[in-house]
This record gives sequence, C-alpha cells and structure tokens, in this order.
Amino acid sequence: MNAVETDGLTKKYGELTALDGLSLEVEEGELFGLLGPNGAGKSSTIEILTGQTKPTSGGARVMGVDPVENPVEARRRMGVLPEREDPPSFLTPREYFDFVADVRGVELDGSIDEWAERLGFSDKLDSISMDLSRGQKQKVMFAQAFVHEPELVFIDEPLTNLDPVVQERVKGFIVDYNEKGNTVFLSTHDITVAEEICTRVGIIQDGRLVAERDVDEVKSDGSSLIDEFLDEVEA
Repeated sequence: MNAVETDGLTKKYGELTALDGLSLEVEEGELFGLLGPNGAGKSSTIEILTGQTKPTSGGARVMGVDPVENPVEARRRMGVLPEREDPPSFLTPREYFDFVADVRGVELDGSIDEWAERLGFSDKLDSISMDLSRGQKQKVMFAQAFVHEPELVFIDEPLTNLDPVVQERVKGFIVDYNEKGNTVFLSTHDITVAEEICTRVGIIQDGRLVAERDVDEVKSDGSSLIDEFLDEVEA
C-alpha cells in the first residue's frame, strides 16, 4: 500500500496557484524527499496531506485515509513537524506533549522523557515554552512529531534553527526511524540534506512535480541531486 497518494492536487490562493495538478505516490517504508525552491508548493502539499487545509481540487490519501474528509483519523496515524510553528507559549513542553497525545488519542508512557534526553532538553521539560530559546523550541516540535511512534511522519524543513551538532543528531534520528520500517515524507529546499538521507526524491517546481529520482541510482551514475535539481528547475 502507498503511504501517501495525491491525484491532480490543486491549491489556489486567489490568483496564485500554489499547486497545479500535483500527482505523486510514496510507498510505505520510503524516506521520500520533496525537493524544490522556496515557493514551489512544498508546504502547501504538506498542509493538505496533514489536514490543515483543503485543496481547491484533486484528492489525497494518507495511510489509506482521506485527510480532508477524515482529518482526525489521518492525524492519529501520522506525526507532523511544521516549518514555522512553536509549542504554545503558555504550556511547558511536558504539558504540550500531553495535549498532543490527547488530540491523537495515544498513550505516551515514558517516551516524553526519552525524547527529551535524546535531543538534550530534559532540563526544560517543565519550563514555560515562552522562556525557551529558538533552538529549544525546535527540538520540542521535532520530538512531538515522533514521540507517539507513528507509521508516517511529515517533516517540513527539519533543521531550521538547530546548531550543527543537533542537526547531525536529528538526521540520524530520521534515518534510524525510517530503517525501522516507518515512512518519512521530508520537505526541504536543502539539496545536500535530501541527498544525504533520502531514498527517493521528487522535484517540485511551480506547484508541479517535474521529476522523480532514486537517490542511489543518481549517485551510481556519478551524478548528484544538485545537478538533477538545476537541470529541472532551469529547464
């Protein structure tokens, strides 16, 4: 079964077309990267797939569920790391994780403390989120996407505001999570990140999927994703 499917997905904001008939498939167990420049339609794609907004036309399914018609059920099966979102300022990270668990209808057991230790914010678990640094907030948001161990995780620009050491740790977490059989849908404009950790990428330009590439095949051909990307977006 495909973990993610879109069929002719179109999203318009007034006169602006963010997505223009986007059709793609991501198989279960893939670490798929949606690669494109800023404004290409990556975030709009994730917002529709995670039930945050409705498409103008076309359809989508996530783990066999329509995220527009049944967003609650879809969200129970996924984790989401938005590009620009902080934990609620009036909650502690621990309280925020409890809220996320209630919304998703899951039990977290001891995983909150485990993820806080992995990412290095154990000492901030019971601090008000408004007092956290930008990087600490990003760590909290990263953890909330994985803490309930979903089958599928959507990640929009995962390395924003993280220092180089934590960036490497986060990339390792993503790869390890995928190697356990889970599906990861990663949106990024960072070609080097996509080339380093993804198994397959789709290149999006002006709301359209213009190419799909198996990362290992690209490397075995002696090429790079940078070359492939430039060829497509400059065509």
